[in-house]
Amino acid sequence: MGIVNPKHKTIGDRLTNVFLGCCVIFIIIVCIYPFWHVIMYSLSDSRAAMSGGVFLLPRSFTLDSYSMLMSTQRIFNAMWNSIKKTLVGTSLAMVVTVLTAYPLSRGDLKGRRFFLLMIYFTMLFSSGIIPTYIQIKNLGLLDTFWVYVFPGAMSAYNMFVLRNFFATIPDSLSESATLDEANPLQILTRIVLPLSKAALATIALYYVNSFWNSYMDGVLYVTSTRLELLQVYVRMLISLTGSLAAVGEVGDLSGRGVITEDSIKMTVIAISVIPVILFYLFLQKYFQKGVTVGAVKG
Repeated sequence: MGIVNPKHKTIGDRLTNVFLGCCVIFIIIVCIYPFWHVIMYSLSDSRAAMSGGVFLLPRSFTLDSYSMLMSTQRIFNAMWNSIKKTLVGTSLAMVVTVLTAYPLSRGDLKGRRFFLLMIYFTMLFSSGIIPTYIQIKNLGLLDTFWVYVFPGAMSAYNMFVLRNFFATIPDSLSESATLDEANPLQILTRIVLPLSKAALATIALYYVNSFWNSYMDGVLYVTSTRLELLQVYVRMLISLTGSLAAVGEVGDLSGRGVITEDSIKMTVIAISVIPVILFYLFLQKYFQKGVTVGAVKG
């Protein structure tokens, strides 16, 4: 019986590959185009954009809508609050997640099964909006910056992902370091974390995306405009009919051409989406490696 050359493909195999390739390209276009449409619309002249249709390139390129938004103090304040929330929240969440996941990945930890069960329980059941609001109120976190950070200081799902990765690191490395009189903190910082860059980058990306996109905490627990988030500002502009009036603080719009409410909405959505896209591109190589760490290699 002869051996079939794996490089030799029949016409059916080639047609199947072409069909699957077309399906993948179609799915990519469907996923990417909404973001592309928003960005191209925001860069287009409002009168030209009102014609609708497919936006592959800006129509009569202009930055009038960006100039209008950037002339308001409110959007800078909201953007800074979102950036600060994301940076502080992600940093704290990474520290708490690492310090929780590493001990729970150790087989010699007493009561490990109990702690894992308690954390897993929080993934199945939640207290609800009203009890959570009462708790946050009793803790004195209402209308404070820390209400954005402390309630989401650790994700149980992210902790389990990182814990499972830590468990794949050979125990022999820790045992060798212990023989050299290294304490657990030194083992974590000098051995475990350097070997976990891909997993840490992936978890950090999850946290960044979560903190940046969340807005319910800004809606439920904060009433001060001083602590307003960019996402809350975006939600307000999209939900209100008079978006131009809602921007406020603009003053004289002469010399900026005709700016429609849709242009303002598209512009503020683009401003809120672009930072996450850039952050993902920066961590792309770590993210791709991190999500396939547990895959079986042939």
